[in-house]
Amino acid sequence: MSEFSHYDRDGRIKMVDISDKSESKRRALATAFVTLSSDTIAGIRKKMNPKGDPLEIARIAGIMAGKKTSELIPLCHDLSLTKLDVTAELQDDGVSLTAVAVTTDRTGVEMEALTAVSVAALTIYDMCKAVQKDIEITGIRLIEKTGGKKDYAAASPE
Repeated sequence: MSEFSHYDRDGRIKMVDISDKSESKRRALATAFVTLSSDTIAGIRKKMNPKGDPLEIARIAGIMAGKKTSELIPLCHDLSLTKLDVTAELQDDGVSLTAVAVTTDRTGVEMEALTAVSVAALTIYDMCKAVQKDIEITGIRLIEKTGGKKDYAAASPE
């Protein structure tokens, strides 16, 4: 089983040793989308959502979650983030969420960015579920990452 990075030679789970990796600036961008009805969107625009402003609460929830990624994802390294920003943009069919995570460390920040948008999306759901039951969360994905061995950029949606 040694070909898997999170297993030792005996097949036991382990945290990957990054001691010998060089520190470098690493950045990740992730997105998610929360589909909402036109009535729910109208309520948000009019500041009439019964639980308050879902966009600002989701932004803060995403930032808080991204900072706690290593506590939520087993074997994920604890990173010192130098930046974590979440944006929530109201669109005609829902809320577009984006997270940017940055660090100078030995491993990447993809999980922090993905955790941030995931929890932000769940927060939108929680804040709007009183007025809409059929909310959908879609499109949670890594868009790009830089730093480390290889950069990554997702293919553009067609």
